[in-house]
Amino acid sequence: MAMSPSLQARVVGAGPTGALAALALAEAGWGVTLRDPLPPTELQRRQRAYAFTHSSRELLQRLDLWNELLPSLSPFRRLRLRDVAAERTVIFGPADLADAEAVGWIGSHQPLMALLLRRLAGHPRVRLDLGMNGPDAPGDPATGDVPDLVVAADGPDSPTRRSLGIGLWSRPYRQACLTVQVELRGCDDDEAWELLRPEGPFAVLPLGERRFQLVWSAPASRCRQLETLGDAPFLDRLAGALPDTLQPDALLDHPRSFPVALALARRLHLGTTVLVGESAHRCHPVGGQGLNLCWRDVAELHRLALRAARGTLHPRRIGAVYGRRRWPDLLLTLLATDLLVRLFSNRHPALLPLRSLALEQLARLGRCRSLALAAMTLGPCRWLAPAPPWRHGHQQLSPAPALPGHGAVPAPSGGPE
Repeated sequence: MAMSPSLQARVVGAGPTGALAALALAEAGWGVTLRDPLPPTELQRRQRAYAFTHSSRELLQRLDLWNELLPSLSPFRRLRLRDVAAERTVIFGPADLADAEAVGWIGSHQPLMALLLRRLAGHPRVRLDLGMNGPDAPGDPATGDVPDLVVAADGPDSPTRRSLGIGLWSRPYRQACLTVQVELRGCDDDEAWELLRPEGPFAVLPLGERRFQLVWSAPASRCRQLETLGDAPFLDRLAGALPDTLQPDALLDHPRSFPVALALARRLHLGTTVLVGESAHRCHPVGGQGLNLCWRDVAELHRLALRAARGTLHPRRIGAVYGRRRWPDLLLTLLATDLLVRLFSNRHPALLPLRSLALEQLARLGRCRSLALAAMTLGPCRWLAPAPPWRHGHQQLSPAPALPGHGAVPAPSGGPE
């Protein structure tokens, strides 16, 4: 029978980021309670897809999830970045990532959440409180229920963040995003597109078998109008927005639009509570950075939880260290995505020649493409890493020494603690 670990954490919010954070803490030797008002069936029901970069692959490998998730993912080996107004295209491929097996992967929400919830349900250190509307306070001293760490992963309107009085810097974009899955002709199943259009970025993400997830940025009023169209009128509008080589054949689900904003919490921790994922930050979905930025929060939390389990970091210091280490990545990623949107979502005559020249040089210089793609796939703080982790896709993780009452704790792979 598994012994009760001495370190306890409560994770509030069981979406992809909260569920992964709970599993990461449990794998680091902590006892974890994961709480969400939605039951497992509702948590798995969302119809959307995610782009996974190499930073997310690293974390999933570290937690022994990657090989099980991989069959449900669609790799893309080419990424076409096209400035529609400047009529310039840059193609990124495996050669720009030291011959990685893929530039990135696209996966659906349902198999991801099914895997996470299955692992959590079978983990001896995890207690699931799903579908329950219990209190989300850090703990009740009268009952002794005071966790060493509270992780707020309860979304952009985070009740936990608001209850702590942590403010938010926020600026909504005039654009909204519309997501839909379609069947396309003229695009290979291992090819993704990022179209930089004057009305906003437009991502075409392969799901396999001619199915593609579209993330269409446009003025909010236009997105609302598109959402109300029937299938045939929508496909007509879509054909006009895509390059001539891409031809939509059928809608596979109903288009849904949502507002987008740039947001950042004024602090990332308070006391023993830390904010992860969209409870702490939001960015424009250009470049597929959203989920991967959230999961880099989880990767840092996992590293610090391992140190606390080994006795080299006091649990009450986790919040301060976590905040200090996450700020650079968050600020640079939010700045980069915001700059991309503002530079390319227009036809400004002074900017078009500069954009054309920049993309021409990017297409011509392999070193520049490698640096740009490394920043996109690993995060801007690691874009000059001397040994790209995608070269070690099949590395074996060495276990750390077992802790009393914890069993063996896996050691983190790559990167400083």
